[in-house]
Amino acid sequence: MKLSFTVLLSLTLATLCVVSSPQAKADASHARIVRLSLVQGEVRVAREFHKDALTDSNATWEVAPLNLPIRQGYALATDNNGRAEVEFENGAMAFLSANTLIEFYDLSLDEGAHITRLILRQGSAIFYVHPGNDDFFSVTGGDFSVEAKGRTTFRLDNFDDGSTVNVEQGHIAVLRNKDTKSLEKGQSYSININGGGSPIIGRTSDNDDFDKWVSGRIDNVATATAYSSQYVSSSNYAAGYGDLYNYGSFFNVPGYGYGWQPFGMGFGWSPFAFGNWNYDSFFGWNFIGSAPWGWLPYHYGGWVLSPAYGWVWVPSGLGFGGPVYYRPVTAVWVHSGTTTGLVPLHPVDTHGKTPLNLAQGVYALRGNAVATTATPGAGENWSVLKHPSREQLSATALATTTPPTRVSRTVLSGNSGSRPVTLSRDSSIVYDAGQHRFVNGKETAKPLPEAAKTETGTSVAARESTAAAPARGSSRAPSAPGASRSTAPARPNIAPPRPSTSASFHSSGGSTSGGGQSSSGSGSFASASHSSSSSSGGHASGGGHH
Repeated sequence: MKLSFTVLLSLTLATLCVVSSPQAKADASHARIVRLSLVQGEVRVAREFHKDALTDSNATWEVAPLNLPIRQGYALATDNNGRAEVEFENGAMAFLSANTLIEFYDLSLDEGAHITRLILRQGSAIFYVHPGNDDFFSVTGGDFSVEAKGRTTFRLDNFDDGSTVNVEQGHIAVLRNKDTKSLEKGQSYSININGGGSPIIGRTSDNDDFDKWVSGRIDNVATATAYSSQYVSSSNYAAGYGDLYNYGSFFNVPGYGYGWQPFGMGFGWSPFAFGNWNYDSFFGWNFIGSAPWGWLPYHYGGWVLSPAYGWVWVPSGLGFGGPVYYRPVTAVWVHSGTTTGLVPLHPVDTHGKTPLNLAQGVYALRGNAVATTATPGAGENWSVLKHPSREQLSATALATTTPPTRVSRTVLSGNSGSRPVTLSRDSSIVYDAGQHRFVNGKETAKPLPEAAKTETGTSVAARESTAAAPARGSSRAPSAPGASRSTAPARPNIAPPRPSTSASFHSSGGSTSGGGQSSSGSGSFASASHSSSSSSGGHASGGGHH
């Protein structure tokens, strides 16, 4: 029997994500880790930047690999042919289209509630929000912020001259200055600075290829997660469960319940044969699984050596009620003489004690790779290491790449909704101040008919110019990205809204991300309606020019 989409998605719930080290526990409100769950084409990451990742010329950009752990202060960008997907702990997802840059401004916890505040510097992104109890999720574009209200799917576009949001499911609140507008499925909200900056509320535009791709991804993840839940499920963690169904099989492991193993593997395979190492100043060495399924098995749960199947991953620690601990790798570092290696983490291992799987062998570290064959561990004098030194794997690093390019785009508004258009450097599309719209400068502009009125009384352009650039969903190829237009208007600096709650924000009060932002410290949140007030992070939002 086919399950409803709502039932499928309801199987992914919220989690409390903290790490096991004392330092991390002391700063648990900034210890959230989210996952880069899909990479297509060119995708970049900046782990440190000052205020605005798009304009900071000193920011270091690296090639972002699949399953990259993302934390507060990072920025993610796609290139001309790039797309990306990010999975949050509670089942929420963010999808980035080409030439898009997003900043993870705030990933924190407030008494177990996930506080997620993002900044879309440029481009198009779709957000599926699946909040748990008291979770907060907002995205700030160039002209306003969007706050999700319950289970919601919305698309936000942020371009040189304006921003637009389309509600595809659920309800949102749009916060601009001290005004808040509530929108529901089928509605859009747009701001065009060249058109005077007044908000336009209309209907959503037709779906394009990006919308359709995202819809397929959400359906795929929801369906696969539902099937995986027959064997393993958690009330407090959701990311990565769909991959278990898509890329492996479940087995009944006596004494441990169901375990999992990727397709094509059998007795003798090494759990750490598919991945690389990357150093993070907060967590140390992280193992980044290069296989699509390489998230959950390498950061949560543990490993059991089955006499019938070989190494099998079991979801220990992901049950109901307790906290979920993020681990840089589901293994124990050990050392003997000149040899350093890994022992797969057993589900009942005790921190700092000899790993129970030591008798099954040690996967020695050779250079920057882990051996695929285990060295016998019995009889050797192995000592447990907290983690290897940074120098021991210093040659492993993400490849550096060029910074993302600012792409000149505009938002055309009309009866059929607001549509983003990419403009090349020699584009003939210009802004007609008399008509308050973009037209083809090579043709004589026609008088604009009497503006239509929306239900709220907001003026809407009656129709778009027939000579304008192709709208969303057009089969025509978009123009090549060009340099930022010198005539683009200045954009406001909007701080992401804070959750409206009387609860104190449990923070250490210091910067933890290294991304040019400081935490908000203790005290109560300001009202979410005051979106233009000073932000805790020091970032200023907005696309276009500052």
